[in-house]
Order: sequence, then structure tokens, then C-alpha cells
Amino acid sequence: MIVTIERLGHLGDAIAQGENGPIFVAQVLPGEVVEGELAGNRLENPRIITPSPNRVRPPCIHARTCGGCLMQHANDDFVAEWKTDVVRSALAGQGIEAVLRPIKTSPPLSRRRATLAGRRTKGGTLLGFHARGSDTLVAVPQCQLLHPDLKAAFPALEALVIAGGSRKTELSLTVTRTLAGPDVVVTGGKPLDVDLRFELARVAEAHNLARLTWKDEVIALRMAPMQALGRAMVAPPPGAFLQATEEGQADLLAAVQEAVGSAKRITDLFTGAGTFALPLAEKAEVHAVEGDSAMTAALDKGWRMAEGLKRVTTEARDLFRRPLEPDEFKKVQAVVIDPPRAGAEAQTKTLAAARVPVIAFVSCNPVTFARDARILLDAGYKLDWVQPIDQFRWSAHVELAARFSL
Repeated sequence: MIVTIERLGHLGDAIAQGENGPIFVAQVLPGEVVEGELAGNRLENPRIITPSPNRVRPPCIHARTCGGCLMQHANDDFVAEWKTDVVRSALAGQGIEAVLRPIKTSPPLSRRRATLAGRRTKGGTLLGFHARGSDTLVAVPQCQLLHPDLKAAFPALEALVIAGGSRKTELSLTVTRTLAGPDVVVTGGKPLDVDLRFELARVAEAHNLARLTWKDEVIALRMAPMQALGRAMVAPPPGAFLQATEEGQADLLAAVQEAVGSAKRITDLFTGAGTFALPLAEKAEVHAVEGDSAMTAALDKGWRMAEGLKRVTTEARDLFRRPLEPDEFKKVQAVVIDPPRAGAEAQTKTLAAARVPVIAFVSCNPVTFARDARILLDAGYKLDWVQPIDQFRWSAHVELAARFSL
């Protein structure tokens, strides 16, 4: 079958119109004429007859086999406009028009946190990402996403697979770049016993891992895995959320700081380990709320050890089941909210009722952001601007920061 691609879906698959409905094609672009074998509603083994002017040679040698990236075959300008349009379309779905600023994209080789898969093989180990739509593992020694410090940790990860893996099971290894070296969390490995504990500790020491966690147990802590959050130094708990790139974190922080302006009393919701709360405390008092008590404890310790910060109070609270009520925002001049992908519908409703003057809203899901934005707009807020941010280069993922004011 030969088809002409009309558009991209929000997950990156190209879409053509067939006799019986849409046909989906991977790794092709709008305007391209493609030939392939129709299997259900997908065109398999596509061959490009007429390429798009936006098509480029993938910068990574693993692009054809690795499932980690979706859009390396498109130029940067096309991807930027496509991701901006994903945000625009999500807002339009709620009847919202907004000023969209030019998207800010993290550079290659900047991802400071990644989860790789690993398993033992007959000849050693296989470490990498899964092929697209497959359980097949693809080694990625020349990955163009990962920070060089993460790739330098590959020998340590391979040693962990040898120590605690098998040919029958697959390990999940989350590695995070910290100021003290790699912070590694492993799941799916063998049960811990005396010999395995000893071997894992030896690997951590030999490869200068800052911290090694096996399932839920810290096996080795060579040095505290510190992250710089403004003037503060914080050691998040194992596996804790962290922005994917330093550049993306800086872009989000700059947008949040612009949004809250000169506010002197700020509440930071879904604060994590203090990505926004601690830098904002350089100029304002901050109340930081997060569901994970280990995260708030790390934030509080970082604040107490830092110099020159205003007061930061913390509260461990499930904001989905028990959102802050309107009377808890009294005298608060600005709110920062950064919920997970599900958004924060319940919390947004009470926030709208509280009528805080300014809201800095950070989101990793344009669709749930648009839903929550509609609540604020219906309550009398104005959406001043939206800043799209792309920390997940070459993926279908896009984030944003936005400012609402009464």
C-alpha cells in the first residue's frame, strides 16, 4: 500500500487516511509518501518514496533499533513546532487561547537521569534500552541523550547485572548524576543474602558510586548524592523525582521565578525535594507541601544546612486526597504547583476558591494542564503566558510552565 502522511499524532506516530480510517506509520513525517504492508491500522516496514524537507539523518547510530527516541529523523525546528502545537491543541480542547512563548529545548548529551534495562548473557551482559514496541534489549554505548557521566557509569551497571542478575530475568537500573557520583537504584535482581550484599558493596566502592540501592534497601553510601538546588545542597531519597536535565530545571525555575515576581509569601505544592522552593527562599518565605515524607525531610535538611535563605516550612500531605483548603492560603501572595501527569484537579478547585493573586503552574502533561487551567479561568483568573519546555529531546514528551493572575 502507498499512502501520503497528513499529520503527526501527539505520541509521534504519523497518520495517513485510509479507506477504512486512519493508518499509523512509525518514524515518518507529514507530506512524505510511504509504501509498506498494511497490518490492521498500521503500515509495517515503511519505505519512503518521497521524503519530507524536514527529514534529517539521525544523529545517533542507535536510532533505528533503540526505542528511546522517536523523532531523531526530524530537524529541530520541526520538532519544536510540533511540540508547541501539542500544547496549543491541548489548550484548544478546553477552549483556551494563550500566548505561547518559543519552546526551550535541552541540548543533546544532557539527560542526568535514566532507567536502563540489563540482563546477563552467555558472554557477559547486555545493557541498554528496549527496541520500539519490543522486549528486545539494544545496547546504546553511543547514546546521544545521556550525559557523559551517565555513560561513564555503564561499567558499574554492567558489574551490578553480573553480580545480581541472571539470564532469565531483566534488571531495571535507574542511574542519576549527582555531585558525588552516580546514584543507582536497582530492581528485579536476585534476593539479597550475605554474599550478594558483600559483592554489591564491592562494586559500589570499586566504581565510585555515591549510593547504591537494591530494591528498597541502601546497600552502599559512599558519599551523600547531593544535588544543588539554588544555594542549598539536597540529597534526595533513592529513586526520588528529579528534573531530567539541569538545563530544563533552570528553564522551569526561571519561568517560575518570573511568574511569582516579588511575592514574599509563597506556597509550593508538589514540591518534591525543593526544586523551586529552595531557590525561591532566597527572596521569599516558602511553605513546601509534598506527599512523600522522605522528600520533605531531605528538603528541610537542605534548607537548614544552607546559608542566606528565608524561612522554609515543610508539610508531608497527600494533595490528591487532602488538598489544601482555601483558608490555608491566607496571606499567601503566590502559589507554585507542579503536579504529576494526572494533574491536580481537586487541588486546583480549592486553589481557585482561595483566589491567590498569582499562580505559577508547572506541568508535564498538556492535557491535564488544560483541564486544570479551565478551572482557574472559570474562577476569574487570566492565563498570562505559557512557556513550553522540552527536557525530553527527540521524544513525544513536552512540559510547560505558565502564569495565572487574578
